[in-house]
Amino acid sequence: MSKVHLFLLLLIAVAAGVILSTVDESSSYEDFATAEAYPGKEFHVVGTLHNPSEMEYNPLKDPNLFRFFLKDQKGAVRQVVYHDSKPQDFERSEQVVIIGKMSGSAFEASKILTKCPSKYNEDSIEVAPNTRTSLRMLKSVAQYPFLERTL
Repeated sequence: MSKVHLFLLLLIAVAAGVILSTVDESSSYEDFATAEAYPGKEFHVVGTLHNPSEMEYNPLKDPNLFRFFLKDQKGAVRQVVYHDSKPQDFERSEQVVIIGKMSGSAFEASKILTKCPSKYNEDSIEVAPNTRTSLRMLKSVAQYPFLERTL
């Protein structure tokens, strides 16, 4: 074998190793049962806020502690502990993705991603405080009926 062949073989082996390690570390959405089965592994869990009244966040006492209950896609409810500030408009989120690990019966989140409700509803148009802009927008919709469906 020549040096070129050995170099190409080594390059292919390194590339295969990088691809395999990337695939192994990639995460898909799981539920709390899977996260409980592998307590040391990081998971992405998708769910909805279970009971907004049970959220615990007191920025005067500890601004880096936020606790809440999340209901995953299979219906299991667990407490989530997040050691950072509460995300803005968290209560309004339609869906929550937490990234982290199970720690006992609670999920220790390292990141929280929220999907906020859309501000564009087909049934209603919110009027902006600047009425000239709003009137201009409504006149353009009246002129071009096909725009009604895109708003």
